[in-house]
Amino acid sequence: MRRAMQLYAETHPRPTQVTQLQAAEMLGISRHTVSKMVKMGQFKLNKCGMIPIELIDEARAVV
Repeated sequence: MRRAMQLYAETHPRPTQVTQLQAAEMLGISRHTVSKMVKMGQFKLNKCGMIPIELIDEARAVV
């Protein structure tokens, strides 16, 4: 199993930004909650309308 995870990580590079739906899945919350967090300023969207992965990492560290 560990080898499979390593192989997946090597062949699927980590994204630099994610959609609100992807962020919700990564954080285990609803897309609606992520949308509210964006409106409240907890997540800042970049020019493409996506959330930088660093913000997701920070949110995961808090949870």
